[in-house]
Amino acid sequence: MDYDVIIIGAGPGGIFAAYELAKQRPGIRVAVFESGHALERRRCPIAEGKVASCIGCKPCSIMSGFGGAGAFSDGKYNITNDFGGTLYEYVGKEKALELMRYVDRINCEHGGEGTRLYTTAGTSFKKICMQNKLQLLDAEVRHLGTDINYVVLQNLYDELKDAVSFFFDERIESVERIEGGYRVNGRFGSATAPACVVSVGRSGSSWMEDVCHELDIPTRSNRVDLGVRVELPSVIFDDITDELYEGKIVYRTEKFEDNVRTFCMNPHGIVVAENTNGIVTVNGHSFEDEGKKTDNTNFALLVSKHFSIPFEDSNGYGESIARLSNMLGGGVIVQRFGDLERGRRSTKSRIEEGVVRPTLAATPGDLSLVLPKRILDGIIEMIYALDKIAPGTANDDTLLYGVEVKFYNMEVELDGNLETCYKGLFVIGDGSGVTHSLSHASASGVHVARVIAARA
Repeated sequence: MDYDVIIIGAGPGGIFAAYELAKQRPGIRVAVFESGHALERRRCPIAEGKVASCIGCKPCSIMSGFGGAGAFSDGKYNITNDFGGTLYEYVGKEKALELMRYVDRINCEHGGEGTRLYTTAGTSFKKICMQNKLQLLDAEVRHLGTDINYVVLQNLYDELKDAVSFFFDERIESVERIEGGYRVNGRFGSATAPACVVSVGRSGSSWMEDVCHELDIPTRSNRVDLGVRVELPSVIFDDITDELYEGKIVYRTEKFEDNVRTFCMNPHGIVVAENTNGIVTVNGHSFEDEGKKTDNTNFALLVSKHFSIPFEDSNGYGESIARLSNMLGGGVIVQRFGDLERGRRSTKSRIEEGVVRPTLAATPGDLSLVLPKRILDGIIEMIYALDKIAPGTANDDTLLYGVEVKFYNMEVELDGNLETCYKGLFVIGDGSGVTHSLSHASASGVHVARVIAARA
């Protein structure tokens, strides 16, 4: 169990680190340890129609396994420095974009060819947004779709499996510094290597905190994003999604001057539940396959909160709100916008009488009993602002699913190589607190692999 490089986590960061290492240094001994299943074994009983709601599978096949939490996402790779992480602060803006474009090229070579690359360049929607106190962020967006994303991941694995040693269903319990490198320990025993790359994603936030504490690696608190997932007839947003696919739109509220943003827009998609460490939250997927498309579009509306002294546990704050939602709704809660505005809970009959057919079986309820007033007020303001550029957004029958929470790992103190204070120990992807997206996480893996390869 002695290797040249150990990678912890087979999410996008870990996959692209392994890919680039194998390409840069053929014959290099790389081991990838993943707490979840191999790709072909990742099956969610909700998606397969076996159960109606989350039953707490361990590990959760939506959140862990080869491909990470992004494996069953809608496969959006945003090429931009405006959102998705702060990788550019470590490697430079041009280098960050070059890395993301390289990732895009690899994805296209492994099954993503023929998918469309959208861009905000030259769009008239930027002016329309500005005229209505909204800001459209700049980006190029490659949309693979959940189905094509799976194909790309399978092709990457097929290419890597003979060059890299993968160990699935193996949770790393601890990381130790030893003479000449690092030792990782788990049920399998232990493995050593001169270099260790940690890529545990958002679901590994608690584990990452423990490792940093044990190794005395400096960190600082990060933000948490709280909000809802909006579902409405796709025709309402078709003008925007047909041209941009996903419009990243930001609104600054009048009441509290908080920023509310759209996130993860899924034209003709579905709303899904996620289980992160026993907490059920909501997300969205979409597909390239015409046969899988729906009549609805969904997207998140999120408000960012960053806490400092005396309270610094942003993730703990988000978890407490998500647990409250789970307690009241037994999982995800859904409410009509009209019911929220009238101060009443939604009922099954009111939702059935509406024009929007929900794509997720959720519990009708009252989100005002879950989300703090400041956050809910911001979301309501944003819905009315979006209604000006996409009339119909604020219709009574628009559905709001809650809660959607985006947990961010605390930011690990890293240098320009994404290396910790210990030589040879790197932290990449969303687990580092540096990246918050598929493209940035993948790019960070490529960057670190090139650093390691150059030292050989």
